[in-house]
Amino acid sequence: MNAYIFPGQGAQFSGMGLDLYENSPLAQELFEKANDILGFNITDIMFEGSVEDLKETKVTQPAIFLHSVILAKTLGDSFKPDMVAGHSLGEFSALVAAGALTFEDGLKLVSQRAQAMQKACELQPSTMAAVLGLEDTVVEDICKTIAGVVVPANYNCPGQLVISGEVEAINKACEALKEAGARRALVLPVGGAFHSPLMEPAREELAAAIENTTFSKPNCPIYQNVTASAITDENEIKSNLISQLTAPVRWTQSIQQMVADGASHFTEVGPGKVLQGLVKKIHREAETTSATFETNS
Repeated sequence: MNAYIFPGQGAQFSGMGLDLYENSPLAQELFEKANDILGFNITDIMFEGSVEDLKETKVTQPAIFLHSVILAKTLGDSFKPDMVAGHSLGEFSALVAAGALTFEDGLKLVSQRAQAMQKACELQPSTMAAVLGLEDTVVEDICKTIAGVVVPANYNCPGQLVISGEVEAINKACEALKEAGARRALVLPVGGAFHSPLMEPAREELAAAIENTTFSKPNCPIYQNVTASAITDENEIKSNLISQLTAPVRWTQSIQQMVADGASHFTEVGPGKVLQGLVKKIHREAETTSATFETNS
């Protein structure tokens, strides 16, 4: 069975999407529509902006979403997913690609999500750290012993877990994790504590927007970050999307469940190859590829 997976923040690169824009009339139309919806020319930043320009959350999230979704739409009849999943922000790309959300509504929600997260980051100094070489349960147990807010945020693959929380609590957790034998416990250059209780203001803001958006039944099951299970019910999808901002991304568990449900081939749709690497670490036998736009199709 064919699974399609969609990347999240961190996969951006300067020049992303330019090949699509130059070679596909459909892509060009969608990129121009995106500029109108967002109220600024995101294409200028994507195609010509620096890495620094692309790092701004209000740009990064819509840029990755647009690259992924427009690439999926240019695949035409060859895009036939049996199941989909997206890492954090990528869940919105997956929902649009699977027909649960329109392109316009998906982009509006992603833009609102990015701005709400940016505001939440500015309310309190917070960060995230990557922990390598420890069992998930060890990381979970150590987080519980640290004063302040520090929680598991991204279960990326066995032996790689990202924690999220207040700056001081993260620093203390990193020390404790290294003492416990972590190969690395490295603070990440991110704007704030994504997928932690500190995102509650953003969750509340996004909840209202999601509740007011029409969702359809997806064309195939989506394995959502919050539950790591196959979901097709629109109301469940909405509820899980709202919870996602303050809950961990259960990527390891999602891929394991997709494999258990028959996925043998994973195609990453969007910038970068990060998810393919994670899939291989979760399930060595899985076949992985990148979706590519054929100029002559």
